Amino acid sequence: MASRWIRPEVYPLIPPIGFAVGLCVYQLVRNITGNPEVRVLKENRAAGILDNFEEGEKYKEHAFRKFVRNKNPQIMPSINKFFSEPNI
Repeated sequence: MASRWIRPEVYPLIPPIGFAVGLCVYQLVRNITGNPEVRVLKENRAAGILDNFEEGEKYKEHAFRKFVRNKNPQIMPSINKFFSEPNI
């Protein structure tokens, strides 16, 4: 029955779609559990707007942002250098 619905041409599409769905679920869970502006519980919503800058800075400066902060923003710097700089 599965061979009728899932054809072999679809198999290469499953990993990227699964990765994209996983990334979306990760971001949603991260926002719901860690974002200081999202309040799920009623007693937290009653507090109104809080000026808690430390919590916001902690949420914004996550580990991946700290990792890429001083990195070169190019995907392939050696190839970019080869094609952009003239050979003298």
